[in-house]
Amino acid sequence: MAARTAPFSAFEWMIAWRYLRAKRAEGGVSTMTWISLTGITLAVMALVVTLAVRSGFREEMVDTILGANAHLTVYTSDRMDENGRRIRGFAGYDDLAARIAGVPGVTRAAPQIKGQVMVSDGERTVGAEVFGIAPEELAAIPRVGEGATAIGDLADFPNGIALGSGIARELGVTVGDRVRVISASGVRTAMGTAPRTNAYDVVYIFTAGRLDIDKSRLYMPFTEAQSFFNREGFADEIEVIVENPDRIDQMVLPVLNAAGPEAMPWTWRDSAGSFLRALDIEDNVMFLIMSILVLIASLNIVSGLIMLVKNKGRDIGILRTMGLTEGSVLRIFFICGSVTGVIGTICGVALGCLIALNMEHVMDFISWLNGGEVWDASVRGIYSLPAKLQAWDVFSAVALSLGLSFGVTLFPARRAARMNPVEALRYE
Repeated sequence: MAARTAPFSAFEWMIAWRYLRAKRAEGGVSTMTWISLTGITLAVMALVVTLAVRSGFREEMVDTILGANAHLTVYTSDRMDENGRRIRGFAGYDDLAARIAGVPGVTRAAPQIKGQVMVSDGERTVGAEVFGIAPEELAAIPRVGEGATAIGDLADFPNGIALGSGIARELGVTVGDRVRVISASGVRTAMGTAPRTNAYDVVYIFTAGRLDIDKSRLYMPFTEAQSFFNREGFADEIEVIVENPDRIDQMVLPVLNAAGPEAMPWTWRDSAGSFLRALDIEDNVMFLIMSILVLIASLNIVSGLIMLVKNKGRDIGILRTMGLTEGSVLRIFFICGSVTGVIGTICGVALGCLIALNMEHVMDFISWLNGGEVWDASVRGIYSLPAKLQAWDVFSAVALSLGLSFGVTLFPARRAARMNPVEALRYE
């Protein structure tokens, strides 16, 4: 009668360990084991780094969107007044902003003027989008105002304009320089509307973290923007900041109820929704590709175990003749394969976390090897490759690697367990 041993007993671990460290001359497959271990380590490392970069990139993009833009914008369509003139925007904007600010969940609501202009230093000219805003509202924008990466003094904003660093770089200007702002339609004359040109001092230069924002945005004091765009007595829109931007869809109806029937909403998800959905698709595809890479690395375990089972056929036959059960043989070879997967996973996670935590230095090293910058902000939108380690991402990588390693190990282990001891010993 076959002797039974406790599952995963010390005896089974002892035999598995002997097989793992055996040299090829002894019928072992130590070389194949090292190849499997290296493959799983590199695959898991790549998966952890990919997940960290994915999380970091998404967080950075969302943070720059929310940190430099309104969470919800309330606007109205053009309409005709009693004299048949086309008007747009809100007339009682202060009262409207106060009503919206009183909605539970809204932290800030402010009127705003928007327009398109050209900015020139006399030799070079670039296009820009003007945001006419009150000084205290500018200071409250996280990526632009207080605490942002910037030069200049916000206290001087009522006496000048604030430029994105991209515009300042293209024009070659800095704080204290003077630029000309040109609007295609600004001065009303007897012959119609003519372009308006005003000169302003640059008092503040900010870096929001997004190249498209830094290269296109100009802030102007609200009253000055009203005068510049002939918007006296009107505000183009009301920008709204809420406590929880992730629940912005639930805030739309209460804000519209406070704003009135002519108001229309535009949320940050409306402006960035397609981009975020594209990120979701890319994230899923990248996870699938990296999962396939881990699977390929895990299949090396199968090759090594099949060779081990073939080389250890005589040993299996002797052990079975001595009374070892099929279950014990299966567990011995399962241990041989799973140990490789566990060690490879641990090493891969350790290396992946190390790289993710030092991504800036890694990118600097790659740029040095390449002889130039490998991260193009004009293509990616942000200035550096971010990485954020999250416990769930690391857990996903570990679960995937161990699951595949354990799964692929069962086939050769089961084959070894079902080996006929008589057949194994016939030609010995």
